[in-house]
Amino acid sequence: MFNSLSDRLSATFKNLRGKGRLSEADVDGTVREIRRALLDADVAVPVARDFAAAVKERALGAEVSEALNPAQQVVKIVNEELVSILGGQTRRLQFAKVGPTVIMLAGLQGAGKTTLAGKLAKWLASEGHTPLLVAADLQRPNAVTQLKVVGERAGVPVYAPHPGVQSDFEEVTGNPVVVARNGVSEARQKQHDVVIVDTAGRLGVDEALMQQARDIRDAIRPQEILFVIDAMIGQDAVNTANAFNEGVDFTGVVLSKLDGDARGGAALSVASVTGKPIMFASTGENVNDFEVFHPDRMAGRILDMGDVLTLIEQAEKTWDKAEAERMAKKFADQEDFTLEDFLAQMQQIKKMGSLKKMLTMMPGANISKQQLEQFDDKQADRIEAIVRSMTPHERVAPKIINGSRRARIARGSGVSVSEVNQLLERFTEAQKMMKKLAAGGGIPGIPGGAARGKKNAKGGNNKKKQKFGNPAKAAQAALEADQKSKAAAGAAFGAAKSADLKPEDLNLPKGFEKFLR
Repeated sequence: MFNSLSDRLSATFKNLRGKGRLSEADVDGTVREIRRALLDADVAVPVARDFAAAVKERALGAEVSEALNPAQQVVKIVNEELVSILGGQTRRLQFAKVGPTVIMLAGLQGAGKTTLAGKLAKWLASEGHTPLLVAADLQRPNAVTQLKVVGERAGVPVYAPHPGVQSDFEEVTGNPVVVARNGVSEARQKQHDVVIVDTAGRLGVDEALMQQARDIRDAIRPQEILFVIDAMIGQDAVNTANAFNEGVDFTGVVLSKLDGDARGGAALSVASVTGKPIMFASTGENVNDFEVFHPDRMAGRILDMGDVLTLIEQAEKTWDKAEAERMAKKFADQEDFTLEDFLAQMQQIKKMGSLKKMLTMMPGANISKQQLEQFDDKQADRIEAIVRSMTPHERVAPKIINGSRRARIARGSGVSVSEVNQLLERFTEAQKMMKKLAAGGGIPGIPGGAARGKKNAKGGNNKKKQKFGNPAKAAQAALEADQKSKAAAGAAFGAAKSADLKPEDLNLPKGFEKFLR
């Protein structure tokens, strides 16, 4: 959703790097580009103007002029201002002291209220609640049927005493106010602690239908009225949000279709203009593609700082602890990483959701919109098919996979032999890296990793000795090499040589001595 805005802001900040001081012209240019980026992303004009003014005022102040790294300080200011216009702090649902808690959904037709009702119910059930869905949208054709299907997918019961209309030619005969009131009574009798009422959508700001929404609100007295808005609506988001805020006085906003390819300005405008917090976000078509909206984390995604906390939360919900402990023990014992382990890890990652979505949460990923569009989530399915086409013995001992076996695996998984070869090559490299990490050797080429030069059998380096035609120069070079070796053998500050040190004298943690060998 925010890829275009992220790319624009990243390019703007890149121009500030390497500058020891920022002049007023630098700040003006940066703020101008930020304002343009926000307007191009369909952020409301007043919001973009106020945002740019706040950034400029702070950027010209002491916190930037006295900073050691002014560019980073400007990024920090932009991040804090983004968090502010997105709502500041995470807003949680307010539950009734004496149940059931009633949640009413309102919004335009086509915003995704019915689907979101099922996602919200599924999320509440995962949090330990017992929700009930109420089909009070009797106006849109097949709205009741759709809610029943969504409820079945979410594993949540649906109260639907009236079938609603089945086509555009039927007249509405049921009373949605009565259905909503009876739905709350049904939840109280059957001891559901949360009721989610799906109301009719509006094609526009229709006063008659808005009055119906007010009547439902007055009849059920909800603890929360959630305004569901399509994140792709653009500049009209502000007018629509203001109309619903005046009409039903909603308590929170839910962004739907946040996985779309629009510019996403609605998300940056609604909270700031209405003063009502964004509480949830729908991030895909699956019933599990639903998350609590955290302003600070969303600001981090927009500025390409990632969202590690959300990744961790998803992992905690989906990761098999027993499998994680088994892999940790295998790693500690320096056992071989097999294709069976690889398949198990892939299954765990797939439970967390779309790989493309997870890539956007990785800090510093620097993935452009074009790269994300080219990324194919189905590649993971093809890799899984290849591994599953192998026998159990082949997964444990991939070295036995010869040409005929590779052809058989390719036919069984519906891919080419070259794809099988590529997977096995990448797995072999990953296996070597895992062995090196388990042995404490680090990764070559990475700071703190293993040394790049390999030692020969005599303990020396493979690098060839320099030859000199002049005997005097050769003697001088030998003397300097001898002095260097003696200096390296001695410890820093003239202390004892490393050979004289014993592991027990270093007060190391138990089991750490194996890394000194």
